Amino acid sequence: MPAARPGRDHRGVRILIKIGITAVALWVATLVVHGIDVGDAAGTTGRKVATLVAVAIIFGLVNALIKPVVKTIGCAFYVLTLGLIGLVVNGLLLLLTSVIADRLDLPFEVDGFWAAFWGAIVVGVVGWVLHLLLGDDDD
Repeated sequence: MPAARPGRDHRGVRILIKIGITAVALWVATLVVHGIDVGDAAGTTGRKVATLVAVAIIFGLVNALIKPVVKTIGCAFYVLTLGLIGLVVNGLLLLLTSVIADRLDLPFEVDGFWAAFWGAIVVGVVGWVLHLLLGDDDD
């Protein structure tokens, strides 16, 4: 049996931790930001947790697939605004996540740009704090 490469064995665990962190950060955003909600259709706590995990996966995929393209194309805007355009981009990506969740019949709603803007800030800050506390080492 071949020897396992260091760090590779825990890749799946790290991905699950990142999904959990994002789900918790999204949950905090639903508590703090007016206009972000896990709808009443979610019903039970278990269903709400499952919805937040599913939305966290969607948000992760949106960030992994679309954000690098936007950053590359809009590089000049990042430089001109000293990176502040990143806040707008993150808000738009959260809004896109809401649209995708709606298409998948997930009861996660973001009501407009400003809710998405502030929600993205909350998700980013909470995610950063949780990463610090959990000591994620692969970034």
